[in-house]
Amino acid sequence: MTLVRQLRRELEEKVLIERSGSDGSNLLRAFEYSQFSINIIFAFIIWSQLLPLVLSPADPDNLVVPARNALCSQKYKPVDYEHLYELAAEAKMASAQIQLKIKKAEQVSKISKEQMLLKQHRQVWWQEYKRLSESRQKAEEEIKTFLDEESHKNNFFFDLRNLELKLSREWDTYQTDALAPVWQLKEDLKLKLTKLQRYLSKESCRKPKINSTEVLQQIKFMKKQQKAILEGLILESLALERELEEFKENALLHSSEEKNGLFLAVPAELLSLECPYPDLKALVIKEYQELASSYWAKLQDVDQQLEALSRNSDWKEEDQWVFQTVINQYPSDLQRRRTLYLDMLQRYLPHRSRQELVVHEKAWDRWHSIRNQRRALLLAWAQLRKAFVLRAVATAAEAAAAHEEEVVLANSRQKQLEICADLKAKLKKYWAEKELKWQEQEERDLQHLEELKKLMAEQAAKDRERVRFQQAVLEQRLQQRKEQALLRARQQQHRERRLEALRQQVAVVARLDPARAVADTVASKARMGIGSKEEFELQQPLFRLHTYSEEQVISDPRLRVELALREAGLHKTLYAREVLSKLPPPKLPRRDMESTAFDM
Repeated sequence: MTLVRQLRRELEEKVLIERSGSDGSNLLRAFEYSQFSINIIFAFIIWSQLLPLVLSPADPDNLVVPARNALCSQKYKPVDYEHLYELAAEAKMASAQIQLKIKKAEQVSKISKEQMLLKQHRQVWWQEYKRLSESRQKAEEEIKTFLDEESHKNNFFFDLRNLELKLSREWDTYQTDALAPVWQLKEDLKLKLTKLQRYLSKESCRKPKINSTEVLQQIKFMKKQQKAILEGLILESLALERELEEFKENALLHSSEEKNGLFLAVPAELLSLECPYPDLKALVIKEYQELASSYWAKLQDVDQQLEALSRNSDWKEEDQWVFQTVINQYPSDLQRRRTLYLDMLQRYLPHRSRQELVVHEKAWDRWHSIRNQRRALLLAWAQLRKAFVLRAVATAAEAAAAHEEEVVLANSRQKQLEICADLKAKLKKYWAEKELKWQEQEERDLQHLEELKKLMAEQAAKDRERVRFQQAVLEQRLQQRKEQALLRARQQQHRERRLEALRQQVAVVARLDPARAVADTVASKARMGIGSKEEFELQQPLFRLHTYSEEQVISDPRLRVELALREAGLHKTLYAREVLSKLPPPKLPRRDMESTAFDM
């Protein structure tokens, strides 16, 4: 029995540990483990009762009993089955208690799990509620602003404004007729309940007078009234929904037809292209139509896939709307998102099994993926269409520029041909005039040549006479020059004789000293320091100076005036500059070295 209690405590501890995990699979494993343990306990108890009867007193360690002794042997003792039944009953009771605790733990775990799921659902619902409230408020403000701005421009918007006022008045009337009595009855019931609670808690000695029959009648009447109002509103909402569905179908039908026409229609930019080449424009339009046809075929394929998915689904439109709305409420980055929205779908769609929800989820994921492909295809087509139009416009502009260049080149060529023809005509005329002038000039030259020959003959006769005269004059001049040369030679001889007589009179007589011609002179000795005194050498300067001395510098009046101005602190003034510019130097400079630094 001690072993049973100890084992039961261990099982209870395991159940508590498994309960903390809040997982049904863990609880199921704990229950199976407990059942297996109880079976072991039963076997252990029976074996503990039978073991002393089987063992022999003479040989207690020998567990083997010969089969020949059998039941007639004196070594066996009778079995106490009543005691065994009592032990089995106690074990069954302990097992039943453990099983009851496990069921309670399962129930508590299920309740806690349910509460946790509801808490997470509540958080998601509250976030979705805030988002939808903000979106609704923003949409209402935009609609109101739009109606306020456009109501003065069009009567249609003015009618919408009147309809809004009418609906607002109907809502006020509904609140007054339907909701106000409910709120009043609710307040009355709260007041009566408060008085009754105070009387029951002995805070008030006066018993309130409450007619329960009348109160029940009021509640039933209110329920009937609200039920009738709700049924009328439901019928009205269904009628509005059917009407909206009809409008939606018509709009979708027209929109699909218009979409087909707009998708395959050539843009106005391509039709209005100003292209000088009609073949190029037709080719651009043809390429656009082929491109649009290929994208339209892809879009039709995607739409057919969406229609096939819609046809294969046996779900009602309302269930599909609930499914899509619930999934969209849970953001994609939420932890345990799939668990949460499947749990919420089972609550909203109890008539659908989990397997049906999972299958529809896969179908919805497929539909969503195809829908994203369709959206991406439309976006790619819009970008490609825009790029194609821009490229076509650029190509047309380039073609127009090329055509304009060709026109300009053709015009320039025509002008060049005209200019060449004009130049040729002028050149022919020029050469004709030139040849005529050359002929006239040649005739004049021939005539002039005849005249010139005559003049040259006359001039030759005159030249011969002039040559004879010049020869006579030249001979006369040569004779005169010879006479003058003889006269000068005689005079020179006479001058030489007189000079020689004068040299004889003043001639110097000196002795012959050849060594004096190669000896040192006094100046050379002085330069070499031969015969000079030591004092004279000490007074000589160390280096030979090639500049002005101090007396020469101070003798410049400009320096003395500048020092006087500097001592007076006026050397940087305009007055000093003007005075110094007017003082002349001791020796005027050459014109090419004249300074202009002090020119004002």
